Amino acid sequence: MSVRREDDGTTIVLDGHCPVEEAEPLLQFLQASPAACLDWRQCTHLHTAVLQVILAARPQLIGPCGDAWVQRWVASNAL
Repeated sequence: MSVRREDDGTTIVLDGHCPVEEAEPLLQFLQASPAACLDWRQCTHLHTAVLQVILAARPQLIGPCGDAWVQRWVASNAL
Protein backbone atom coordinates (compact mmCIF):
# COMPACT_ATOMS: atom_id res chain seq x y z
CA MET A 1 0.00 0.00 0.00
CA SER A 2 1.43 3.36 -1.00
CA VAL A 3 -0.64 5.32 1.55
CA ARG A 4 0.15 4.76 5.20
CA ARG A 5 -0.16 6.53 8.52
CA GLU A 6 2.95 6.93 10.64
CA ASP A 7 2.84 5.34 14.09
CA ASP A 8 2.45 8.70 15.82
CA GLY A 9 -0.75 9.35 13.85
CA THR A 10 0.24 12.90 12.95
CA THR A 11 1.66 12.15 9.50
CA ILE A 12 0.24 10.39 6.47
CA VAL A 13 2.82 9.23 3.91
CA LEU A 14 2.42 8.73 0.16
CA ASP A 15 5.16 6.41 -1.08
CA GLY A 16 5.97 5.30 -4.62
CA HIS A 17 3.20 4.85 -7.17
CA CYS A 18 -0.17 6.06 -5.80
CA PRO A 19 -2.90 4.63 -8.08
CA VAL A 20 -6.61 5.41 -8.05
CA GLU A 21 -7.22 2.68 -5.47
CA GLU A 22 -5.34 4.76 -2.88
CA ALA A 23 -7.81 7.67 -3.00
CA GLU A 24 -10.29 6.00 -0.63
CA PRO A 25 -7.73 4.93 2.02
CA LEU A 26 -6.20 8.42 1.88
CA LEU A 27 -9.60 10.01 2.40
CA GLN A 28 -10.27 7.71 5.35
CA PHE A 29 -6.92 8.57 6.96
CA LEU A 30 -7.52 12.30 6.47
CA GLN A 31 -11.04 12.08 7.90
CA ALA A 32 -9.80 10.10 10.92
CA SER A 33 -6.91 12.54 11.54
CA PRO A 34 -7.90 15.94 10.09
CA ALA A 35 -4.86 17.67 11.63
CA ALA A 36 -2.40 15.16 10.14
CA CYS A 37 0.31 16.39 7.78
CA LEU A 38 0.79 14.75 4.39
CA ASP A 39 4.33 13.74 3.45
CA TRP A 40 4.40 13.22 -0.31
CA ARG A 41 8.13 13.54 -0.94
CA GLN A 42 8.51 9.83 -1.80
CA CYS A 43 5.52 9.74 -4.17
CA THR A 44 6.71 8.96 -7.70
CA HIS A 45 3.31 8.96 -9.42
CA LEU A 46 0.09 10.49 -8.15
CA HIS A 47 -3.24 9.55 -9.74
CA THR A 48 -5.57 12.50 -10.23
CA ALA A 49 -8.18 10.94 -7.90
CA VAL A 50 -5.61 10.99 -5.10
CA LEU A 51 -4.75 14.58 -5.98
CA GLN A 52 -8.45 15.50 -5.82
CA VAL A 53 -8.65 14.13 -2.27
CA ILE A 54 -5.63 16.24 -1.34
CA LEU A 55 -7.12 19.34 -2.96
CA ALA A 56 -10.43 18.82 -1.13
CA ALA A 57 -8.93 18.03 2.28
CA ARG A 58 -6.12 20.62 2.09
CA PRO A 59 -3.78 18.94 4.59
CA GLN A 60 -0.50 20.57 5.53
CA LEU A 61 2.01 19.24 2.99
CA ILE A 62 5.52 18.13 3.87
CA GLY A 63 8.11 18.79 1.21
CA PRO A 64 7.74 18.98 -2.53
CA CYS A 65 5.80 16.19 -4.21
CA GLY A 66 8.02 13.46 -5.63
CA ASP A 67 5.86 13.36 -8.79
CA ALA A 68 7.58 16.00 -10.94
CA TRP A 69 4.47 16.88 -12.96
CA VAL A 70 2.36 17.35 -9.83
CA GLN A 71 5.09 19.41 -8.20
CA ARG A 72 5.34 21.73 -11.22
CA TRP A 73 1.55 22.11 -11.29
CA VAL A 74 1.35 22.74 -7.54
CA ALA A 75 4.20 25.24 -7.63
CA SER A 76 2.53 27.19 -10.44
CA ASN A 77 -0.91 27.11 -8.76
CA ALA A 78 0.10 27.57 -5.11
CA LEU A 79 -1.74 24.61 -3.60
